[in-house]
Amino acid sequence: MSTYQRLDPIDRGDAEAILASSDPHLIAEAILRSALHDPDGVWVTERALELLESRDIDVRAIAATALGHIARIHRVIDRERVIPALRRLMDNPETVGQAEDTLDDIEIFAAGQQR
Repeated sequence: MSTYQRLDPIDRGDAEAILASSDPHLIAEAILRSALHDPDGVWVTERALELLESRDIDVRAIAATALGHIARIHRVIDRERVIPALRRLMDNPETVGQAEDTLDDIEIFAAGQQR
């Protein structure tokens, strides 16, 4: 059973340093904290898209979840880049659930975006 963990805001500089590190747990936490609290959804989207290419399966899965938070919070996302990236995750049984959930979030929360 997973437990709830409070994810407080993170300073952009701290987030950048952690995202450049090699600690998958800290990277996953930093991208989620950024997705939930950073006002610049475009910046967070770029970082999450980069993390979708991580060698670590958990980092890829959490990056997908972060993209869903961005769509939900900001009501807009770069669909032309994000949707194909998420579809690539659907080829892996370990990330298909997160990819499907995030694609659903995009359709629900960012469907009416003006881009």
